[in-house]
Amino acid sequence: MRIIGLTGGIGSGKSTVAQFLREKGIPVIDADKTGHELLTDNELIRRAVVEAFGTEITVNGGISRDKLAALIFSDESARYRLNGILHPAIIQQVTLRCAEEFQRGRSVVVVEAALIGEEEQREPWLSGLILVLTATEERVKRLVRDRNMKESEARERIASQTSPEKKIPLADWVLYNDGYLESLKNQAAALAKELIRLEEDVSGAGGKRDS
Repeated sequence: MRIIGLTGGIGSGKSTVAQFLREKGIPVIDADKTGHELLTDNELIRRAVVEAFGTEITVNGGISRDKLAALIFSDESARYRLNGILHPAIIQQVTLRCAEEFQRGRSVVVVEAALIGEEEQREPWLSGLILVLTATEERVKRLVRDRNMKESEARERIASQTSPEKKIPLADWVLYNDGYLESLKNQAAALAKELIRLEEDVSGAGGKRDS
């Protein structure tokens, strides 16, 4: 199986690309969503996070994603602690979902995750990487408009991540999101064709694929 990463800075439009790929029949696993589900549904993870950061991140007994985000994006050490709790469980869940896709006959799967390549090295389990790039000011506008962030908060979130431009050497495909949806859709459609051809090549070399 080939696992292809999909990443981009917050507000870059990588989730939009992921949706375009799904519409073209490419299986996409959202690792960030998996992390959110673990915080909500996994009692051991939830308990570990509350023990690490205190009950001030909770609301009505559950973890407040807004409060947790405000903490980790303003405190780098807190971000590393959270990643240490969540990442092993996320990787385990993503691995299981990749295995499920393989059993369904798929030999190419895309994993969407914001933190791929954060250390400026590509994760060894990836067979390829898609990077979505968007100008910083455009990302700020989107976060303010679409996520109701204050401009200062949007800039803080962006600054907390590795600059996406530093990931260009790691990427096999770079999609440029200039704010025009049709342009991004066309780039994603071309990418989907490449991934479908890749899957056909893998299947032809012995991979499984339903007809």
